[in-house]
Amino acid sequence: MQWLWAIIVGFVLGILARAVMPGKQHQPLWLTTLFGIVGAIIGNAVAGWIGVEETAGIDWIRHLLQLAGAVLVVGLGEMAYMSIRGKRTA
Repeated sequence: MQWLWAIIVGFVLGILARAVMPGKQHQPLWLTTLFGIVGAIIGNAVAGWIGVEETAGIDWIRHLLQLAGAVLVVGLGEMAYMSIRGKRTA
């Protein structure tokens, strides 16, 4: 069941990351979901490194770190996707 939550959270984080980033992103939705999952994993790792992986109540810091990781991965993934497709981004 955890894999299902990973996909759902990855999808939501990927869509939020695309919404936060300026301009149009060209990667497909399935790739955005994968990038969101990777961003969530990176955000969880950073939260663990700084000691906020588990707090009482809602883990706002962890969620913000997951979103920041997703924005980073979606941005880098967009550049990689467009270079593989042979198109340059401005």
